[in-house]
This record gives sequence, C-alpha cells and structure tokens, in this order.
Amino acid sequence: MKFPNRLLLMALFVSSILVASSGWAQSTASKAPSKPATSADKARQANVDEYIKLLRSDVRQQKSEMMGAVMALSADDAAKFWPIYSEYDDELTKLNDQRVENIKEYARTYDQMTDEKADELIKNAMAYQMHRSELLAKTYDRLKGAVGAITAARFVQVEHQLLLIIDLQIASELPVVTQGS
Repeated sequence: MKFPNRLLLMALFVSSILVASSGWAQSTASKAPSKPATSADKARQANVDEYIKLLRSDVRQQKSEMMGAVMALSADDAAKFWPIYSEYDDELTKLNDQRVENIKEYARTYDQMTDEKADELIKNAMAYQMHRSELLAKTYDRLKGAVGAITAARFVQVEHQLLLIIDLQIASELPVVTQGS
C-alpha cells in the first residue's frame, strides 16, 4: 500500500475513535450544573474517565502500529527507534493528561465562563502545544543521532500528521466559547 493510502487509513481510524471521546466534552459542556454532584454523577464521571482512558490506550496502540507500518524500519533501526519512541509516547501521554484536564475544566465551566477562566484555559492550551512541540523536537534530535536524519524526519512528518488529525477532531467537537451566564 502506498504511503498516502496508509496515512488516509490511519486518519480515518484515529478520527473514528476520537469522535466518541471528544463528543463527551461537547455534551458535558452544554449542560449547566444545577445541583451539587451526587453519587450517581460521580459514578457517571468515573465511567467517563475509564472510557476515555480505554480509548486513549487503544489510540496509543493503534498509533504505534501505524507508525511501525509507515516507518518500515530495518531490524537494526527498529532496535534503536522503538525505545526512543516509547519514551516519547510516555512523555506525550503525560502532556495529554494535562490536555484532558484542561478540556474537562472547559466543559465544567462552559456555562459560567468568565474572562479570567477563558484566559486561564487558553494559556493552558497554548502551553500544552508549546511543550508538545518541544517534545517532538527533542525526540527528533534523539532519533537523528540514533537512526539518521531521514528516518527521524519521517517520524516527525508522520507523527505531526497524526497529531494534526487528532487535534482537528478534538477541536471540531468542542463548542466555541461564549459569554457565561
């Protein structure tokens, strides 16, 4: 299968998985809290959290499989690449935990949005993007030293494309901020 076809298939797969998880944020954001959280609300939130965790682990697994298919590494390069990729993925997961918390906070405060909260949420989102870019650059440098610039560049291109697909899917599911009530 040619590279553009593989990438299209990856995009469709990642998008289909993320529709369900990011749709949660939109439906949660559109409901104003009318009373303190009950045990049923807490149980529902725990279920949502577990569902998000499961989806994220599935996406990570599929993303690794897609990366392996597109990278087409020799055995020698694979032995060097995968440990670095694994460390990158672990660090990215920690960053994504921050992103998930920021999206949850957005959903919780959507109907009561203030200038201060909007500023905080956007600054958190921009910090996430900056840290993610720094992590990708750091990983490129490590991979370049281990497997060469061409293979490292291929990793950055594929990873960047996958991250853009994920970002677009999440952004398209989140409602645009409005003035709180």
